[in-house]
Amino acid sequence: MYIPKLFHETRWPEIRQVIEGNSFAAVVTCNQGVPTATHVPLRLVESADGTAKLQGHMARANQHWKLLERDERSLVIFTGPDSYISPRWYDHVNVPTWNYVAVHVYGKPRLVTDNAEAHELIKGLVDRYEGSIEEDRRYTVDGLPADFLESQMRGIVAFEILVDEIQASFKLSQNRDQKNYENVIAELRKSDNQKSQNVAEIMSNRRCPNS
Repeated sequence: MYIPKLFHETRWPEIRQVIEGNSFAAVVTCNQGVPTATHVPLRLVESADGTAKLQGHMARANQHWKLLERDERSLVIFTGPDSYISPRWYDHVNVPTWNYVAVHVYGKPRLVTDNAEAHELIKGLVDRYEGSIEEDRRYTVDGLPADFLESQMRGIVAFEILVDEIQASFKLSQNRDQKNYENVIAELRKSDNQKSQNVAEIMSNRRCPNS
């Protein structure tokens, strides 16, 4: 990914927040020069040794999973908030641009073929997304009838991607002086678009000491 130095984000807590907050991602794998992409929810799992992996699953009918069997890297794209930035918001002549947050994660995938391991992976994925629900109201994999769960598991292929490289671009008007930077935030906050509001919030948290 092309990332000008000013917009290059390397702080893991910031990157992790984007991955976990925008976890419906695009998994991209190339086959003889032709990219194949599947959009899936993913769970980030970190180990004590500092390694990280992404876990998810695809429909067995989706032939993309067969590409994951090969010993080749895949790309996972996480897209954060984005918004149009009008030159009307500056105190000088300029051109339109776009503010955005994007994270590219690279790594080699592995199919999870062991039934017990695949069950734990799916359980972890469901628990991650049910985690905000009151405990006594949560949907759980363990609460399903065994025969029903088995039939559903046969229709999917579980996988994980061991992360070996991360590229993160946080293009958030870092090239503007404080006056224009704060005015961009103010204009974004006038918008009814939630993504614009989110961009304003991220910008405010990063460079506005009195926000």
